[in-house]
Amino acid sequence: MKKLYRILRGVFAIIGVAAVITALYFVINKDMVRVNIDKTDLALCQDRLDSLRAAGPYAADTTTFTMALLQDTASAKEIRDFFRLDTLYPADADTWTKSLAIAKFVASNIPHANQKNWPDTIGAIGLWNYTKQVEPAFNCRLHSIMTFELLMAAGIQARYITCMPMDEDDPDCHVVNEVWLPECGKWAMLDSDMGGHYITDKKGVPLSLYEIRQRFIKGDKMLIYPAFENPTSRADWYYAYMAKNTYWFSCWGELSYNQEDCDNHPDVVRDHYIHLVPSGFEPFGNEGTITTNAEKFWASPTYSVN
Repeated sequence: MKKLYRILRGVFAIIGVAAVITALYFVINKDMVRVNIDKTDLALCQDRLDSLRAAGPYAADTTTFTMALLQDTASAKEIRDFFRLDTLYPADADTWTKSLAIAKFVASNIPHANQKNWPDTIGAIGLWNYTKQVEPAFNCRLHSIMTFELLMAAGIQARYITCMPMDEDDPDCHVVNEVWLPECGKWAMLDSDMGGHYITDKKGVPLSLYEIRQRFIKGDKMLIYPAFENPTSRADWYYAYMAKNTYWFSCWGELSYNQEDCDNHPDVVRDHYIHLVPSGFEPFGNEGTITTNAEKFWASPTYSVN
């Protein structure tokens, strides 16, 4: 009996020591634990996924619209020369390699911030000068506009898309780029804001916003690359963030340089927005053409050069 007592006392002593060590671990690492809990708020993330899964389906409709990219060779050369784009990637690199190099350049030079002053010039060169002379950082929209112009200047077909939440009272949307990959015959999402992100399937193939949304709905695995590096669990927050902001999408029907630089380029033809929404959903915000036709919205772009 005394032997059994000694054994039990030893077991409880070990448990007690383990409990103390565990408690100390959580005290010492409380900031890390708190961060992880904040970034992996499973209930909130699940609610966002449920909203996507409850949304109406995409469907072909009779709405007519055009998604066009307008290349201007003079603007492209000016931007190429200013940023020395040909030094960012090998001349024979594929489209994704070039795109990623450009996004890394923007992300590494310009951090995220909600700028206090709106730039006077909203184009790649003007935005770059803004970060040197006024504020060193700006928001996702300006990131995407700058990245878009650099991509186009490099001869890469691209666009920037506003990713919207379901809730009209939610003031937070997100703007990212998509690049057309002729090698794959598809779009790929590229985010140069907040340190940079992109998302792939299990084989490493970059995914479009449409594919990301579908994987949210189906629960299929995705790999998220924060800071454009190998995927890690630290990307959980981005998963939840994009689950909220892929409910519907808005994009200019026609896109070119100086698209939103209205004060300095009033001569630029600005087509209205195209809103891609799930069936039965009424978009809010900008006026424009409403469609449920995802196939047409994500078709290969009409591309013209002047």
